[in-house]
Amino acid sequence: MSPSPTPLDRIRIGTRGSRLARWQAEWVAATLRDRRPGLAVELVEIKTHGDRDRNSPLSAIGGTGLFTKEIQRALLDGTADVAVHSLKDLPTQGPDDLVLAAVPGREDVADALIAPTHKTLEALPAGAKVGTGSIRRRAQILHARPDLAVSSVRGNVETRLNLALDGELDAVILAWAGLHRLGLHDRVTQRLEPPAILPAVGQGALGIECRRDDAATRELLGLLDDPDAHRAVVAERRTLAELEGGCMIPMAAWGRTSADGALLLDAAVFDPDGRTCLVASLAGPADDPDALGLRVAQALRDQGADAILDAFRRSR
Repeated sequence: MSPSPTPLDRIRIGTRGSRLARWQAEWVAATLRDRRPGLAVELVEIKTHGDRDRNSPLSAIGGTGLFTKEIQRALLDGTADVAVHSLKDLPTQGPDDLVLAAVPGREDVADALIAPTHKTLEALPAGAKVGTGSIRRRAQILHARPDLAVSSVRGNVETRLNLALDGELDAVILAWAGLHRLGLHDRVTQRLEPPAILPAVGQGALGIECRRDDAATRELLGLLDDPDAHRAVVAERRTLAELEGGCMIPMAAWGRTSADGALLLDAAVFDPDGRTCLVASLAGPADDPDALGLRVAQALRDQGADAILDAFRRSR
């Protein structure tokens, strides 16, 4: 039996500089200080490729890892000891020398509609202008309302929110979790909840990475881990990985633990214009989320998911 690592007295957390990213990193820092009194925590702000280019559509500037690669590089070169990510931004295939050490308790996974005049998705008139930066959201909204004009929008949470509040667009769709963390959820006019609208893989969850060989940091981050949330996102991410997709493909997934302790997973694949929607819903033992993710991926493949995703990739 190997000895426990020497407890840490100082740690550096790498984070993006947006208000939401800072909130998330500061929450992790405060929680670690609370659970390990005397721990000194420093935030290291890192600008990512996605932050530097705030105008181009995400799919046009490389997609996978836009908001994570530079932070992961800081871990690898020793500039930071811990990285805090919005887990939906973290690619399923990362550097072998890094590990997803903790997934804290998950926020609400719902999407949120901000439509100041019309309030709900159902009440938006034909031709209403709806903004989202997510291919997944675009596909699901068009599947429900093919008569809407859905356009791509970029920017931080506040920038996108203001497109609706200032009347430039009739509505925007954002993640409930980000709005709630920033105290902006009072602007939401309709929650778009699963199973009607499925979230992105990892939506509402934080992913906390460190170096695989850093035993002391891994032990420290274990203080933050929520086993139910961790298992749910592992299942979601396995389905995404099996379909060979980054966070930019039109796929959604919703993992959670049932009242009797089973792990449940719903996942869906869409064509980007919402004409086709394939859904798979399965359950499995909570101690094998990888197996459940694999089974759900195969169920989607059996329905023709590969053809939809291949056509999508060719169109990029």
